[in-house]
Amino acid sequence: MAALGWLTPRRRSATARSVLAGEASAEAARKSTQEVLEREPEFPVPGDEQAAAFFDLDNTVMQGAALFHFGRGLYKRKFFDTRELARFAWQQAWFRLAGVEDPEHMQEARDSALSIVQGHRVSELQSIGEEIYDEYMAERIWPGTRALAQAHLDAGQRVWLVTAAPVEIATVIARRLGLTGALGTVAESVDGVYTGKLVGEPLHGPAKAEAVRALALAEGLDLTRCAAYSDSHNDIPMLSLVGHPYAINPDSKLRKHARQMDWRLRDYRTGRKAAKVGIPAAAGVGAVAGGTAAAIALHRKRR
Repeated sequence: MAALGWLTPRRRSATARSVLAGEASAEAARKSTQEVLEREPEFPVPGDEQAAAFFDLDNTVMQGAALFHFGRGLYKRKFFDTRELARFAWQQAWFRLAGVEDPEHMQEARDSALSIVQGHRVSELQSIGEEIYDEYMAERIWPGTRALAQAHLDAGQRVWLVTAAPVEIATVIARRLGLTGALGTVAESVDGVYTGKLVGEPLHGPAKAEAVRALALAEGLDLTRCAAYSDSHNDIPMLSLVGHPYAINPDSKLRKHARQMDWRLRDYRTGRKAAKVGIPAAAGVGAVAGGTAAAIALHRKRR
């Protein structure tokens, strides 16, 4: 057996240098942990009643555009025809491929949407919105962003969606996710019936920032202690309002801006190429393919 002694690890007592190395390593780890804690205090801060969180909806909380998913649901219920659906899809494709908003397209999309709901009761659209959420939206909620929102709720903070989508559908989504509420585009109604006009303008870009500012004032919030989350450079005005801005699944312009400003970034997408193009998750609708091709052709022609 003595010949096999080389197989047995030798027991050696720790030398003074070994002890010193171990203690130094432990102290360095402790200091490093402490520095991280000091540099990144707990967030969200539990019990801070003057703090809240504001989440963009499209491609931040939910994959794809809420208005497009809502349009699919209305099309299924015969609110409009295939030609109108194709036009919606082509306008969405243009925006994503060209990377800029075409004011003419935005006006057309706005007028089309308003004409579709004109004469319908608000309560009817709210009820349909509940069904459409189950059919097209529930499975498209980003789990990562949902967890961020829940962290604010668990800390006792209020959480709002802020979106250009109609406030009725935004409210449905917020309620289903257990959020405090939603800020969205308001369509005019008289005696509970849509008139086909907007109150003001779509809640987009600077309008979002103004809505957040107004809500913060009404609710007694300190915006320097609040957080905002978005995927789009269009929401830089809203993100710049708060003390804790986050870029979620950011487009290229927002990613660049966020890095320059040292904002935090989170990306929950898996298909990177598809995410960069940003074609809606509702691409199963055949009209999207044709709209995409048309957008590419027109974009090339204009160049």
